[in-house]
Amino acid sequence: MTEKIKNPILTGFYPDPSIVRVKDDYYIANSTFEWMPGVIFHHSKDLVNWELAGYALTSEKYINMLGNPSSGGVWAPCLTYCDGLFHLIFSNLRTIRGPYKDVHNYLTTAPGITGPWSEPVYLNSSGFDPSMFHDDDGKKWLVNMLWNHRYQDERRFGGIILQEYDPKAKKLVGPIKHIFKGSLIGKTEGPHIFKRNGFYYLLVAEGGTGFSHAVTLTRSKNLFGPYEIQPDNPVITSKDNPEFVLQRAGHGCLVDTQNGHWYITHLCSRPVMPQKRSVLGRETAIQKVKWCDDGWLRLEAGGKDPQLEVPSPGLPPHPFKAQPPRDDFDGKTLNLHFNSLRVMPDESWLTLKERPGWLRMYGRESLGSKFRQSLIARRITSLDCVAQTCVEFEPETYQQAAGLICFYDNFNFYYLKVTHDETLGKIITVCFNQNNKCTELFEQQISLKQKYCHLKTEIKYDKMFFSHSLDGEKWQQINQEFDITTLSDEFCLDGCFTGAMVGICAQNLTGRGIKADFDYFEYRAK
Repeated sequence: MTEKIKNPILTGFYPDPSIVRVKDDYYIANSTFEWMPGVIFHHSKDLVNWELAGYALTSEKYINMLGNPSSGGVWAPCLTYCDGLFHLIFSNLRTIRGPYKDVHNYLTTAPGITGPWSEPVYLNSSGFDPSMFHDDDGKKWLVNMLWNHRYQDERRFGGIILQEYDPKAKKLVGPIKHIFKGSLIGKTEGPHIFKRNGFYYLLVAEGGTGFSHAVTLTRSKNLFGPYEIQPDNPVITSKDNPEFVLQRAGHGCLVDTQNGHWYITHLCSRPVMPQKRSVLGRETAIQKVKWCDDGWLRLEAGGKDPQLEVPSPGLPPHPFKAQPPRDDFDGKTLNLHFNSLRVMPDESWLTLKERPGWLRMYGRESLGSKFRQSLIARRITSLDCVAQTCVEFEPETYQQAAGLICFYDNFNFYYLKVTHDETLGKIITVCFNQNNKCTELFEQQISLKQKYCHLKTEIKYDKMFFSHSLDGEKWQQINQEFDITTLSDEFCLDGCFTGAMVGICAQNLTGRGIKADFDYFEYRAK
């Protein structure tokens, strides 16, 4: 009996999957937006089991995101393999709201998925979702959507353009060709080109990345078009089945297995109902597809709906060792699952060396800052999970804080913090922000007389609870229930695209250096 692949294959905030096979290994690259390191990779040998393989953009020499807006930064990377090198195309979105998209597209290469990745080569700034196609004549082509800022509607999605890339000169050359205007679904983006049986196939994302998202397939005998749309388009969508578990299905990428099967990765979400909010963000799923006698691509299961389970390709099982839920900060480097905002951690604000067995964090700017925050977090991957930490912190003013945070972006978070009150001294309290309306729970201030404090958050579907403990054994719950669904694309204003994260952070708004020491961080998904 063929083993089943269970969707999503990457749970939590892993949108815009780009998949590639290199011999017997499969790799997926996902968008990371304002989080560093940029562009996250997962690896599999059987399409069933996946492990975190690392990142591409591991320092500011690769990408400058200081000041980037929330949900800006790295959009829709494209990972391909040719000439013995991984080729990674990525964007840096500097402006995302309003009529303009200041987007800069780059190429970096590496001999292996773990690098070393080359210094990025600038390509263009005409639109987002760039992708590279390696033709069988040796030529390389950059394809991306064209942004048209002149309009107020979906006509801003100006179609798909293509231009040759010269790897020796390391630049785009020749004329820019407009190859596809889009289907009637509209909002055409996320292009990938594949070649099969003499046809160039152009796969695009359409309908916007919300609940009308879809995967559209077109083809042409000529790279420059015209491209014919599949008669029963789209290939995948969940827009007509609002009760289905996997919603927002779109943004596809094809891969063939070494034993002749075909699959398509795509993004999806599992919204909390009835609020219809995707707390876990846009996740990565995979579907088995087949090439039909008419030369078009369809789901093997039939229909358009993404399936929760699909047959595996029957490759030898290759499970990976489970990661321990608790990090005691005994290592010399930060756990791969932690990400930081806009800049990489460095010894000036985060260190595992100054106090062995502890993570020391020096507070910097506020949670509203788009520049230099002291915050690290990991993806929330389940709506039934627990995260906790222990902090030692001696604040001198209410302008200094450290603790445990559930975070979506600068305008949306829940924060259980140790801080200072003029009357009570050191306290534990909660603040939360909902679309930039920040609330401090003054009635929940708890005087804290001892050095250490354990902090915990528990997520139960659409609810979230905070607790604190002096010994990590006996817990006292904060007397308030929080709505975790506010940490979602659908709740957040002005077009947001990430997902809920949980982590630790510290702030110091006085300009005076003050440290917070964290003994461990634990995350358990049930």
